[in-house]
Amino acid sequence: MKTPPSRPKAIIRKPLPVKSDIAVTTHESVYRGLRNRILFGGFLPGSAVTLRGLAEDMGVSPMPIREAVRRLIAERALKMQDNRRVLVPLMTQATFEQIVFARKTLEPELAARAMDHIGPAELRQIAAHDRSVDRAMATSDIHGYMESNYRFHFAIYERAGAETLMALVESIWLQFGPFMRMAYNRWGTSDLEDQHQAAIAALQRNDRKALRAAIAADVSQGMSFIGESVLRRAY
Repeated sequence: MKTPPSRPKAIIRKPLPVKSDIAVTTHESVYRGLRNRILFGGFLPGSAVTLRGLAEDMGVSPMPIREAVRRLIAERALKMQDNRRVLVPLMTQATFEQIVFARKTLEPELAARAMDHIGPAELRQIAAHDRSVDRAMATSDIHGYMESNYRFHFAIYERAGAETLMALVESIWLQFGPFMRMAYNRWGTSDLEDQHQAAIAALQRNDRKALRAAIAADVSQGMSFIGESVLRRAY
């Protein structure tokens, strides 16, 4: 994980109204829209919203919202309250430790499995995502930073051909995504080793051990900042 932009803007982008197309149903499109909002920090942890409010915000009827929320609750990204409001659950020390363990166990494994399926074209795309991270850092674009960082990681992981592991990792990213946004909003500029470049270099020379190490170090680095910002400071 690279150093996030210094003094980020406190604006959370509001997604455009969801529209379906030939290939994607309205229900799936709404699910993806809500999922991306959670992944990239559009939901503040602990802040509850109503299903009707979400429907109005996204310009759709309540039915696809209910279905999307049901799926996201199953993925542990959202929690339903007794008053029918939904929210991102607050982070606990126990949950945080499990997320760190799962990420450090699963993500290096996915990267290692992906290595044999990453050729020059895939490597160019991975490097392009990394350059997008750099551009977002230069302009203090937190949303762009988070999205490009996600694209970088999953451009590697998706080549592993391990659907079960991918589903687990995707669920884990949904659980810590909102807290990444909180951490980024509190970080200043730090001098950190660029683990993305270490991962790219490992892919270029087909060094599986170095790739595992780079991904594990990236996970440790990023999660340590989340732990410092979320668990050791008051919300």
